[in-house]
Amino acid sequence: GGAAPREKDGQSAPTGSFVAFSKDGVDWTKPQIVSEPGRWLWSATWHEGKAYGVSYAAGAGERHLSLLVSEDGLAFKPVVERLYGEGFPNETALRFTSDGTCYALVRRDKGGDGPYSAILGVSGGDFTKWNWHDLGAEFNGFGGPNFIQLPTGQWLAAGRMHEGGAHTALCRLDVTEHKMTKLLKLPSGGDTSYPGLLWHDGLLYLSYYSSHEGKTSIYLARIKIAP
Repeated sequence: GGAAPREKDGQSAPTGSFVAFSKDGVDWTKPQIVSEPGRWLWSATWHEGKAYGVSYAAGAGERHLSLLVSEDGLAFKPVVERLYGEGFPNETALRFTSDGTCYALVRRDKGGDGPYSAILGVSGGDFTKWNWHDLGAEFNGFGGPNFIQLPTGQWLAAGRMHEGGAHTALCRLDVTEHKMTKLLKLPSGGDTSYPGLLWHDGLLYLSYYSSHEGKTSIYLARIKIAP
């Protein structure tokens, strides 16, 4: 999670990402900072015994992504210091396949005159060389990006979209053609996003939060996906 130490209300201070571990969900280790102050490590994805994550500037820092790796989930070091820097890239989800390919789904926000559509990154080998693909203006500011590969091989993505009002949406992601297509709008609105995705017994379970019914609440959708 992210935190910023402050000695008084309204004080601005560099943020950082912290981690804590638990074996039972009750007793936790003391939180430890794992990112450079002023940068957020959005999430960590484990692959072959290593934790990979992408950090971005929080606040007034330089707006570029950094790809990081850790052996223990505590000490992170850069794989690529300047991974991507066009627009205002920030929240990034990483997914790995059995053939060693890594995909990155990146949110971009408006920051100047450049595009702020979501982008898809593709890499392999040692993950130092990347190809980037713009997913289109329909996915401007695609908040809280998450994606999952189904047993069939197809990919689904979810995040906050804005056309017609803010809402959480489920999309189909074609990692070969580098295209994303909206499938459905979840019952949502207002402050909403940050989906969780789980495939279980032939169904997709999608958690998210939303404020469309007044008070912000957490919702769980169960979705059948056509072949």
